[in-house]
Amino acid sequence: MINPQSAFAPSYARARVQFLEGAAAAGMAIRSHNHPLPGREQETLAMDVALDGPPDADRLLIVSSACHGVEGFCGSGIQVFATHDADWRAHARAAGVAVLYIHALNPYGFSHLRRVTEDNVDLNRNFQDFSQPLPVNPAYDELHPFLLPAAWPPVAENEAVIAHFIGRKGLGAYQSAVSQGQHSHPDGLFFGGTAPTWSHRTLREVLREHGRCARHIAWIDLHTGLGPSGLGERIFACRDDDAALQRARAWWGGDGQTPVTSIYDGSSASARLTGLMWNAVYEECPQAQYTGIALEYGTLPLLDVLNALRGDQWMRLHPDAPAGLRTVIQKRVRDAFYVDTDDWRAQVVSQARQALFQAVDGLRRSPPQ
Repeated sequence: MINPQSAFAPSYARARVQFLEGAAAAGMAIRSHNHPLPGREQETLAMDVALDGPPDADRLLIVSSACHGVEGFCGSGIQVFATHDADWRAHARAAGVAVLYIHALNPYGFSHLRRVTEDNVDLNRNFQDFSQPLPVNPAYDELHPFLLPAAWPPVAENEAVIAHFIGRKGLGAYQSAVSQGQHSHPDGLFFGGTAPTWSHRTLREVLREHGRCARHIAWIDLHTGLGPSGLGERIFACRDDDAALQRARAWWGGDGQTPVTSIYDGSSASARLTGLMWNAVYEECPQAQYTGIALEYGTLPLLDVLNALRGDQWMRLHPDAPAGLRTVIQKRVRDAFYVDTDDWRAQVVSQARQALFQAVDGLRRSPPQ
């Protein structure tokens, strides 16, 4: 086992090296799916996949990072730590559980300090049936012109419009309007896209390759940006199915000490979303019983996080923005999704390790299908 602090990296390029080194040292089977674009430092970008266990395992645990790009600083650190954690790896092996680490689902966003993909798509709103009419979000349509004003930082009149919306409808309604996903403004926030992204297509390929033999699949998808700083909320990440929810709560609930929340009953810090990534498991691995959570770590207050994303998107729309302002905006985005302190890193590793052990124990108890 390594010190939790040394598992975290200051850049995508370094995080990738540390993950590949850790997986290789542990003897994992590694496959890299290279992205067509370069990174911020002109480095190669990839969705790297490492399998710890037999490829035909009946029980499979997926641990993924950087669905939302810049959130990968946290998720990668947890994955790197896990590759060096001999006790954790022995526990999974003894339970007959293979562990599939998917490092940097959205490597472009991770490298470029953005939450979205290279085409400004929120990957976790992109798993729609694009042959059907896409969801509409009229509340976002109302807010869109004010979320991305002509100048940054926003002037007082702009801030007053946002404050009036929150005062009239509540912070929860504002969060839902902005974050639930939208498909009508390609230049806007939380854009779900109009076609599958590179990361979407590649993830489906990974699931087909590694999930086709499993009869039971668990998934812990690592996120940041919602909730109290350092607290890892376990958010139910399956269809709105009571049996799956009860299974997730039995696995990860810790007898009430580590409760599993849900977007379906309003208990989660997250709004109810559409086009979520885990939908792909049902389609690519239909033979498996699936149980999953998003492990969501808090960073900054909600409005600070949303304002950081507003600034980032404004910067994308204004490539001529002054260098100093760009630096400030990028730092705020990084700070909104990664708390660069020893205490925070130790907290997130400890909670993730607990959730990993809980997942394996849950899979071990799953009856054969």
